[in-house]
Amino acid sequence: MKIYHNINDFKPVKNAIVTIGTFDGVHLGHQAIFKKMTADARETGGETVVVTFHPHPRLVLNIDSSNLRFITTQEKKMEILEKTGIDNVIIIEFTREFSRTSSEQFIKNYIVEKIKPARLVIGYDHHFGKNRMGDFKLLYDLSVRYNFKVERVAAQDVENIAVSSTKIRKALESGDVKKANRLLGYEYTICGEVVHGNEIGRTIGFPTANLNTPEAFKVISVCGVYACYIIHKGLTYKGMGNIGFRPTVEGTKDLTVEVHLFEFDEMIYGDMLCIRFVDKIRNEIKFDNLQALQQQLYLDREKAIEILQ
Repeated sequence: MKIYHNINDFKPVKNAIVTIGTFDGVHLGHQAIFKKMTADARETGGETVVVTFHPHPRLVLNIDSSNLRFITTQEKKMEILEKTGIDNVIIIEFTREFSRTSSEQFIKNYIVEKIKPARLVIGYDHHFGKNRMGDFKLLYDLSVRYNFKVERVAAQDVENIAVSSTKIRKALESGDVKKANRLLGYEYTICGEVVHGNEIGRTIGFPTANLNTPEAFKVISVCGVYACYIIHKGLTYKGMGNIGFRPTVEGTKDLTVEVHLFEFDEMIYGDMLCIRFVDKIRNEIKFDNLQALQQQLYLDREKAIEILQ
């Protein structure tokens, strides 16, 4: 997959099959668009082109940005896009000046002149351009004027729920990672560097890796204990993760992410770990003492092993 950080570096390809969007989460709805695009490219002998934006428009425009959280980092988004078989990704820098580009100007000056699309494939509720005024009707009118086809992919339903990034964020924020994973089509993941903690877990038989998760705008699920898969140096381990404030130990004002890997006993400070959350086991609880916490952790581990079988 080729990635372009400047649209002027992109050289038009034969029969370009194009889509446009931010694609936070690269969820099942987005994946349906990419599947349609790759099928069209095979049919026409063309190449697929995803046009996306960075930073997220809402960050630049300060639209609810104080509470804004993303499902995927930019790096993770590119990783998932590559797995879908997309040929080209163009990342347009989203600025205040760019935000004033009208819908028609965007299609003409960026999509038509720079990419020369044969087809434009969009989601069922796609809007674009200044104040998101562009819609399917405008796209259809422009497709006639500029001689490209436009196709709309229907909403993707999972258990009668229309998949959307907003619904996935809400599921994560309520701790329902199982539902979020169903809508994503893969397990929600948090990555970070292993940093030193207080090592109390080691004294009760449950050593944990404490993660520094620097992405300020990354969604972190609600406090609790979760069954997880943990990726370390390309290997996958089973384990359980805790998100919370460590109320039984010393308590903290800052939200922490830590994980206990089953059948693993290595010093990995400074290493990168990725946690794939599978299901929530329980809420975070304050116990009377470490012995009570230890007894609960044995039960948590049994539940996690059952979930991860």
